[in-house]
This record gives sequence, C-alpha cells and structure tokens, in this order.
Amino acid sequence: MVKISVIIVNYNVKHFLEQCLISVFKALGNINSEIFVVDNDSVDGSCSMIKEKFPKVKLIENKKNQGFSFANNQAIKIASGQYILLLNPDTVVEEDSFEKCIQFMDSNFDAGALTVKMIDGKGRFLPESKRALPTPLVAFYKIFGLTRLFPKSKKIARYYLGHLNNDKTNEIEILPGAFMFLRSEVLEKTGLLDEDYFMYGEDIDLSYRITKSGYKNYYFPETTIIHYKGESTKKGSINYVYVFYNAMIIFARKHFSTKNAKAFSLLINIAVYFRALMALISRFVKNAFLPLLDVITIFYGFYLIKPIWEMYKLKGQGQYPKEFLLYAVPSYILIWILSIWINAGYSKQIKMTGLLKGVAIGTLIILAAYALLPESYRYSRALILIGGVVTLAVTFLNRLLVHYINFLPQKFKLNRKLRIISVGLIDEVQRVEKIIIDSEIKPRIVGYVAPSLESQKDYHLGTINQLKEIIKIHKINEIVFCAKDITSNQIIASMLQLSDFNIDYKIAQPDTLSIIGSNSIETAGELYTVELNAISKNNNIRDKRFFDISTSILILIFCPLILLFSKIPFKLINNSFKVLLGLKTWVGYYKKSTVNVENFPKIKEGILTPLDLKSLKEPTVSFINKSNMVYAKNYTIWNDLNILLKGFKQIGR
Repeated sequence: MVKISVIIVNYNVKHFLEQCLISVFKALGNINSEIFVVDNDSVDGSCSMIKEKFPKVKLIENKKNQGFSFANNQAIKIASGQYILLLNPDTVVEEDSFEKCIQFMDSNFDAGALTVKMIDGKGRFLPESKRALPTPLVAFYKIFGLTRLFPKSKKIARYYLGHLNNDKTNEIEILPGAFMFLRSEVLEKTGLLDEDYFMYGEDIDLSYRITKSGYKNYYFPETTIIHYKGESTKKGSINYVYVFYNAMIIFARKHFSTKNAKAFSLLINIAVYFRALMALISRFVKNAFLPLLDVITIFYGFYLIKPIWEMYKLKGQGQYPKEFLLYAVPSYILIWILSIWINAGYSKQIKMTGLLKGVAIGTLIILAAYALLPESYRYSRALILIGGVVTLAVTFLNRLLVHYINFLPQKFKLNRKLRIISVGLIDEVQRVEKIIIDSEIKPRIVGYVAPSLESQKDYHLGTINQLKEIIKIHKINEIVFCAKDITSNQIIASMLQLSDFNIDYKIAQPDTLSIIGSNSIETAGELYTVELNAISKNNNIRDKRFFDISTSILILIFCPLILLFSKIPFKLINNSFKVLLGLKTWVGYYKKSTVNVENFPKIKEGILTPLDLKSLKEPTVSFINKSNMVYAKNYTIWNDLNILLKGFKQIGR
C-alpha cells in the first residue's frame, strides 16, 4: 500500500522545483510513496528537467494554466496514498519530515490534516505557518495593519494566531497551501479542492471543510521546512492583491451568513481598491521620482546659470529670448534624460559610468542638432557645454540623495565585496566555487567549513558548529550549503540558529548547475547559475531592445532606397514595425525542425537567426542547437549587428 502521495504543482520555477524534488526524494527514503508533479504550462523547461533528472516522478503536463486547485485535483484523483501531501515547489523539506508527520497522524486519529513550521530563505519564522479563520473582524485587523502592531494579541493578532508558541504543537483552523499533509479518507468526506479558486483561498476553504467534517487541523513544529515564499507569484503586484482578496470573497459567500458575507465583501473591496491605489502610487513614485528630480534640478540649474552667462557674455547689454528657457532647455533636458536612461542611468544599481556616458552622449547629440538649426535658434553653444557639466553635477547629487531614501530602489553599489563561505567537502565546495566564479556575481570566497568534526580537514576554517564565530571573525555575508555533504536537517538547524545574523543563505544540490537562495519573503529568489543567462541579463535585455528600436527606425527611414535598389520584399516594412513595437526582435533563436529551445532564456521571435551568419542549406540539429547556445550564452549587441548585416537580404521574410 502506498503510504504517501506527494503532489507538487509547478509554474515556471524550474530551479526551485529541482531543489524541492531532491529534498523530497531524500525525505521519502524507504517509505512506500509516489510523487506527482502537475505542470501548469510552464515555459522555462521544467518538464524537460523532470523527464531527464526525475524519471520516477509522475508528470502531468497541462497545456493551459487552469489554476492551483484544478491542478492539485488532477493528481489527487489518481493518487493512491493513505496520506496526501500538497507541497509547493519552492520548498525544501528535512530528511525526516515525512516520517515525523506520518507518526503524528498515525497516533492522532482525530487529525484530519497538519502543517509544519516554515521558515523563509533567511531562517526567519513565517507566521502563515499557523492561521485562524478569516472572519470579518479577524480580516479587518489583518488588512489594516493592526496585526503587525500587536503581534502577540490573542484577539487582534488572531489571523496568524500570534498568541500560540511557534515551537509547540497546537490545534489550528487554517493550514497553508505550501504544506498540507492530508488524510485521504478525510478528502473522501470533504471533497477535493474547490476549483472556483484559481489561486489562493483554496487552502482556507479546504481547511474549514475539514473542521466542519469533525476532524482537527494541527500545527506540528517538530519538523521545519524552508519556504521561498513568493517564487511563483509577485506578492506586491496589483494582480496578486486582486486575486487574493477575490478568493476571500468567494470563501465568504460560500461559508458565511448572507449578512456577514456582504460585510466581508464590502471590507475586501475597500481593501482591494485601497491596496491597488497604494501600489500604483508606490510604483509611480519609485519609477518616476528620480527622472522628475533630474528634470527639475537640471532646469533650475539652467535658470541660475543663464543670467550669469548673460552678464559675462553680453556684458549686461541684453539677454536671451524667453524661448530659450521655454523650448530650447526642455528639449536639451529631454535628450539628456533619454540618453541617461539608455545608458542605464536609471537602473536600480547606480553606476557612475552609465551616468557619465549618458550625459556625454546626450551633450554630443545636442551639439550635433544645434549645428543643423537655423541661425535664429542657435542661442549658445557654450551654454550647452556648461549645461552638460551642470547636468552631470546635479544628477550625481540627486543619486546621492536617492541612495539614502530607503523607499526608493536606486542605490549605489556598496564597495564591500560579498564574502562567502561554503559548507562541504573538497570536491563539492570546489565544484560550487566554480559555479559562483562563472556566474555574473563576483564575490570573494573566504574559505570552507566542515559539515562535522569528523570530516574536518586542514583546508577547513572550522566546523558547522563554529559558524557564529567564523561569521564574526571573517565578516561573512553569505553561506552556501553543499547538500551533497550536509543534510537538510543540518542546513535548517543552522539557519534557525543564525536567524539573528544578517546573513544570506544558498543551497547547492549535487549534480546541478544552480545554487538557490532567497533574501526575503518579499523578493524573488536569487540564484547563481552557469546555465545560459547572458542574453537574459538586464543590461543585455536593454541593449537588445535599444538595438531593435534604433535599427528599425533607420530601416523605416531608408526603406524607399532599400526597396528601390534591392530585391528585398515589402514585408520588411511590416517586420520593422513589429520589431519597433516589441512584437518581434531582429535576431532570435532558430526554431524550425526538431529544435528545442525550452531551456534557453526567453526572447521574442526573431526575423533573423544565428544561422544567417552561415550559408548552410541543411544544417544538422546539433549545429542548430550549438548556434542557438552560443548566441544565448555570449550575447553582445555587436552579434546582433553582425547577423543583421550578414542576413540583411532576409529581413523581408
């Protein structure tokens, strides 16, 4: 008899799923079990990875994302386990997690389901590990932030049951969807997950139906899991707010009295509009504050230097016309702002090189345009040059100011080098070290730590039990755990012990090319990987888009000459507009034949491909894959230019 059926619903989190499955297989050990992965039409190569690395997994490939409940139910209907575990793909379980859960459920026949203690990627306790039923009053305290002000109150903090000890087993009302350990016979009585919920709310609904059927739900902290909360969805998005709170309304209408459901729905709708408004304002301020600050301060700089220059140049005998400040200066500012933006002057990580290039290129463009203007519109070349210096000065000062405003995203890169230690034995730590060195991030690897006293060698700084001292002495920012040499139990225990330190953690699973981690429950997980990522780097994405826009404009300007003197079809005009609007790109992957590009970074469909550099009539699949791989891994804007020039006659495809 199958003791446990593990069900994981995946959507575009391949690296996290891989790590999760490795930990699940370790935890199952000799338990008679089965594992289902239901993939909701991922495009990141998740299914290929499962087929290649986890052939024992029962994979269900959906061609459409029909939601979390629907996907779980697909597997539940064919699962044969005495227990059903609904598990998120962005989790890591301990080696004895399932054994402990089974022992508890086998000993407590009143238990319909349980969940476990969850921590985030920095070892901090996740309060949603235990929750209460979100009645209108409970939801009110949560939605309007009172729960945070009184986190231990039995009444006000009831949403997260803040009065209950995080380290003691307790009966609770609501289980989190990230880890729901269910008795199969209970599901037969309660029914499966309600498919009215696309995402969120289904865990509350099922938990409530379990208690209504006479069973108890338990919070069981005798085992702990890591939950990189938020990898499949962005918690701060307006869409998340809408979907989450809409799920609450569905629940209220289904289970509350008509009066309470109406009150709850009104409260939720107010919360949705309030949160959506706050999210829009926040997004606008974060994105627009620095450019607007630059515009205002550059204009004010011209406003101040104009009379000074007039006194020097015109000797007090005249002044520049009002059109200079009304039209000329705003035009200069627009060119500088666009040039700074193109050169990454508004990226989250402030780089002075980008700012300097942006101002310099913008100044050259303004001077070039100035030379083409009629004499009556040429006010002062010197003022443009002085304005360029002023622009550089004030935009730099603006970035210094913004750096110290915590709410805004733009920050200078700290001079201190990221200092990393790896926990593991020599073969694995050296393999992991190579992945880190080959990644985009270039940290300083301080040394290695032994998993135990028995395994300690001369090359180790110390053992895992000495991590606190090692962190303090060597000023460590990040720890990488080599899962081949250290158990999940040890990793999680270490993270819990070090949760007061401001340390980042990552886990390197054996035989993988990625190192997974997450800095907080608010952010997407970070990873080091030597997989194809060059074309997906932010600066390359920006360069590629800039190349597409600029070349499309040039082609559209000169298309009459192109069509007149060549045999390129008129479709080049249609293609140029599609590229300009971002519907296509000039250079993309070759996708014909049996070529698989699922594991490559995603880019738009290309007019040309890397194969346009060659004149092969029937290229082999191996050659095509290699060409796509080289293009993705070693992308530069010059590659696109080279391919466009070589394949120019084909741009009308």
